[in-house]
Amino acid sequence: MQEKIRVLLADDIAATRASVGKLIAFHDEMTVIGEAENAEQVIALAKKLLPDIILMDINMPGMDGITATQILSAEVPSASIIMMSVQNEQEYLRKAMVAGAKNYLTKPFSSDELLQAIKQVHESELRRRVVFMKPESINSKQGKVITVFSTKGGIGKTTIATNLAVALAAKTDGNVCVVDADLQFGDVALFLNVLPQATIADLVQDIDHLDEKLLKGYLCPFSDSVKVLPAPLRPEQAETISGVHLTAILKTLRSMFQYVVVDTAPSFNDAMLAALDAADEVLIISAMDLPTVKNVKLCLEIMESLNYTEGKVKLVLNRADSEGGMDIREVEETLRRGFSATVPSDGKTVVSSVNRGVPFVISNPDTNVAQSVYKLARMVSCGEWKEEEKPKSVVTKIKSLFG
Repeated sequence: MQEKIRVLLADDIAATRASVGKLIAFHDEMTVIGEAENAEQVIALAKKLLPDIILMDINMPGMDGITATQILSAEVPSASIIMMSVQNEQEYLRKAMVAGAKNYLTKPFSSDELLQAIKQVHESELRRRVVFMKPESINSKQGKVITVFSTKGGIGKTTIATNLAVALAAKTDGNVCVVDADLQFGDVALFLNVLPQATIADLVQDIDHLDEKLLKGYLCPFSDSVKVLPAPLRPEQAETISGVHLTAILKTLRSMFQYVVVDTAPSFNDAMLAALDAADEVLIISAMDLPTVKNVKLCLEIMESLNYTEGKVKLVLNRADSEGGMDIREVEETLRRGFSATVPSDGKTVVSSVNRGVPFVISNPDTNVAQSVYKLARMVSCGEWKEEEKPKSVVTKIKSLFG
């Protein structure tokens, strides 16, 4: 019999604790093992009981839930914390994530919302433990997962992800899969001009039978060496895809492809955290306007709280030479991190590429923007890079590979 998920409640209002306790009691797969009415009590109980999940109210007398979460994340790392609050502002969510919380529930929440949050967080933690406890499971035959992330739309994330994938295939002779994990509004299929016959939403319907043979049937070919797993066709289908689903899919793709490039949505939900966890490298795409820099700084704080190393997280500056932007050195000082790669602005080439559905690393390989993506591809490659031939032969060879 599967062990129950052990939950510790922390809320200063007794009626709230009783209400949440009743919701949990309806579900056989979880149980409440203790209650606390303030932060000091929950810290003491967590150290003694070692719960799987802590439901923590953000506003408590004395020490608040954010401070308690910071302490528990360091002293009881086996416990996953879900923050509860009547506040639904993004700033509260950000503070909770930076402190170490794994999810955020806005009061009042339904029984289904509570159940889903607890199960998703618990399953994500079990998955993380498997990764850390069994490093031998990743062997030399497995491919590399590169997740491309940004803090908001319109920064050029999908443009870089698709061109990066094609550049890797062209210059390493490796096979590459592009996963569109922007589950509500993904455009990878559009950028690569492929017509999906099936999407990741269809694949999760068969997730219990997932293997390499099954997965191949859901991939769309861009070329012989580049395949695409498209995003759902309808935004509402995103709700059917969990972080556990995405983890299983990426694990299987890793064994099938030399490189797996994951395009993501600009959020820290369960599915995106799974894509970030699974990555060998995370490329954060930035620009040089103040709102983006502010968001990237917050993003780096959250990734630090998730224990992602500097070697795993790399900053890429897009439209690096745009007029009116901030100075690169000023941005790096603000972020306390240097850019690992830069991509220049070339609106004419990029827009034409997107409208045609042909990556500019194929259509215009000699442009500065294409060459910068090739440099980025070389940076993330596993060392099997092909040296430059004469310019004409390189162009001819690339076009012959992708038609």
